[in-house]
Amino acid sequence: MKVLVLAEKPSVAREIARVMGCREKQKSYMEGPEYIVTWALGHLVGLAEPEDYDHKFATWALEDLPILPDRMKLKVLRETGGQFKAVQHLMKRQDVGELIIATDAAREGELLARWIMTMAQWKKPFRRLWISSQTDKAIKEGFASLRPGREFDRLYESARCRAEADWMVGLNVTRALTTKFGAPLSAGRVQTPTLGMIMDREREIMSFRSQEFDTLVADFGNFQAQWRASGGDGRIFDKDKSAALAKRLEGRSGSLTKVQKSEKIEPHPLAYDLTELQRDANRKFGFSAKQTSSVLQRLYEQHKLVTYPRTDSRYLTADMTGTLKERLDSVAVGPYATLARPLLRRPLNITKRIVDDSKVSDHHAIIPTEQTVLLNQLSTEERKLYDLIVRRFISLFYPPARYDAVSVTVTVDGETFTAKGTTVKDAGWREVYGGDLSTDEDEESGGGEAEGRGITLPELRQGGTAAIRRCMLRGGRTQPPGRYSEAALLTQMEKHGLGTPATRADIIEKLVSSDTIERQGNVLHPTGKGKQLIELVSPQLRTPDLTAHWEAELERIARGQGKPEPFLQGIRGMAKELVAEVKNSGAEYKPHNVSSSHCPQCGTRLLEKKSKRGKLLVCPADDCGYTRAGEKRLSNRRCPQCHKKMELKEGKAGLYVQCLGCGITETVNKDSKHMNKREQQKLVNQYSKPESIGTSLGDLLKAALEGKQEGK
Repeated sequence: MKVLVLAEKPSVAREIARVMGCREKQKSYMEGPEYIVTWALGHLVGLAEPEDYDHKFATWALEDLPILPDRMKLKVLRETGGQFKAVQHLMKRQDVGELIIATDAAREGELLARWIMTMAQWKKPFRRLWISSQTDKAIKEGFASLRPGREFDRLYESARCRAEADWMVGLNVTRALTTKFGAPLSAGRVQTPTLGMIMDREREIMSFRSQEFDTLVADFGNFQAQWRASGGDGRIFDKDKSAALAKRLEGRSGSLTKVQKSEKIEPHPLAYDLTELQRDANRKFGFSAKQTSSVLQRLYEQHKLVTYPRTDSRYLTADMTGTLKERLDSVAVGPYATLARPLLRRPLNITKRIVDDSKVSDHHAIIPTEQTVLLNQLSTEERKLYDLIVRRFISLFYPPARYDAVSVTVTVDGETFTAKGTTVKDAGWREVYGGDLSTDEDEESGGGEAEGRGITLPELRQGGTAAIRRCMLRGGRTQPPGRYSEAALLTQMEKHGLGTPATRADIIEKLVSSDTIERQGNVLHPTGKGKQLIELVSPQLRTPDLTAHWEAELERIARGQGKPEPFLQGIRGMAKELVAEVKNSGAEYKPHNVSSSHCPQCGTRLLEKKSKRGKLLVCPADDCGYTRAGEKRLSNRRCPQCHKKMELKEGKAGLYVQCLGCGITETVNKDSKHMNKREQQKLVNQYSKPESIGTSLGDLLKAALEGKQEGK
């Protein structure tokens, strides 16, 4: 009898087949003397749609809601139906006696395998391959220590509950909002509170009133110190007071009332989990969370250089200690050789900060594998991410950083001045990062422990005297809280239990694609649609408390401490409440993206929508569906370099033109930013005429399809 192996992706299936000796290649599987390896192409089976229960649900209607089937059905997904039939055929082969689940070793991987088994009516024994890297060694060791499939029943139940809960709440609330307000409005247990956090920050920014202040810095000759009030605040909001204070203290002498020197010992940072790696990649390289996940998946699957990416642990397990030197040896190349080789010549210092079985659930932290790296085979993005992982891994085995922190207090005429500085004694693990004492984390937290790092103070003696040579007033303004970068948003999502490391990137991307938030540089802004949507949904869905409670319950189910049915019954009740709130709402929704163009078919004002192919103009009328590509304003100027047409644009400095060929820009009128709307329009008419973007018929059809899908 043969063993059927079900992987999640063709690339993983190919690697398993190669390692396990399956040489006979077929369209949908690979076969060998002992194993048959096939794949799932992601999900082959999913929860049935409302119209699969009753055809009338194919048309969205508020009166049909909520839709809550007594028992949730499964269906084969149309787009991957061919592969499901192939897998089902293999499962029914008479010479197949056992199944090995080799999908991703996580909640979602377990779910997709079990749903396929259910639809294919698999009744024979099955076991689980649970590995954390894709190297040949890891695959062989995994097959040598397969685990009984029933060990993961609770994980499957947790995943099933998550999927059914999201269906009942997300589908019903989305349909209710869309039909009630006549616009595509999407809501869900994770995406809505995430949008809520962005909107809370936006309200803080909008209500913030900036104030001017001064800081007073005294130059004592060989060091400088800042004036502090009795509470420690160094800001002076009264201009007259700051000027008078500076004048009074100029040239005065004071005493060094406190000179405190203390040794600080700073241990190495913990190894990476997915969320921490996404944060660092966003801070250092501007990578989106989704971008980091995609690049990391390539390093894991294609290059086999890192361990399983979708982990929430920052520790390693005790059974890995014997492999750590081999992993260090594999990365001791190029820029890492001088950092890793000294560690290979002595026993590694392995502490609880590195290895702790009690803090690892499904998967350990992300670290390099034993696979030797060829850096020139990696793309720029892959190199950057791999560099973060390798340096963090090497730093685990370096000693703590040690430095002297010096704090000085000077009292002059009853006023207090303070100064802080540091002296590095041993860079320790910071040597891996060039010895710099400041970090991105310090900057994001606003100073704190990091204040004074990099500043060296002279030898000072408590009780000594110091004279102010000059006083310097430095103006400033209070600043509102910053909008969320993806790094900061991921921190908040993790803090409040919103989503999992594997899903947070997709949640952010969903908010962007649904036009409720947008990226502007490295920060996230709510759109007009997002601002209205958060006011239309139930207060229950706006805060992280609800979904954090759900995640805690799902985790209890996975551990066998909770039961699925009571959880799902609670979800049903909640879905009814949420739909009732929408039905009874007296609020209104006004599309924020109404254009000045009218639909040529029905006369309705067209909506502007963003797509991968640029802006689209879409008719919102249900019975119309008209879509066309957007318009560019082409100026009557030609590029002085390549003589191609130039597009008229508007920026902070006023109107300008940009070449559609080489991209050079040229100012139209530097005074245009000061003009009123009528004057600006006159200038636009003078320099441009609207002209449709040149597109082929095929492009227009694709654009129309994208527009319809976005409005679905």
